[in-house]
Amino acid sequence: MVNVWVNGTFDVLHLGHIKLLEFASSYGLVRVGVDSDIRVKSRKGENRPFNCLTDRIQFLKSIKFVDSVVSFSTNEELSLQIQNYNTDIIVVGDDYRGKEIIGSSSSTKIIYFTRIKNKSTSNILNYGKAKSM
Repeated sequence: MVNVWVNGTFDVLHLGHIKLLEFASSYGLVRVGVDSDIRVKSRKGENRPFNCLTDRIQFLKSIKFVDSVVSFSTNEELSLQIQNYNTDIIVVGDDYRGKEIIGSSSSTKIIYFTRIKNKSTSNILNYGKAKSM
């Protein structure tokens, strides 16, 4: 079986996440790497994550397109997780074209997923802020 890797914050799950995971599962067994709470906070700000790591992992484990979930706190841990999984394919959003993909040296193939317009955690959280004003 082909080992497929997807990683991200997965803070507020939405249709874009589900479609990404469904797409990834069409290639093989999907392991999701999830950013730790500390990593999310350092990258996205003090008000994030909205959901704690334990909850985010449980949400992801409940999705039928996901075979396993692990967390990581640093780029080095991420790279090591990808290597230890014997990753064949890394699936990333198409906004990463031309950018460095962590762990790509451990994988035989990078496949880009076309993001779904207006389906993002930032859009959801920003919409909630706008409604509460």
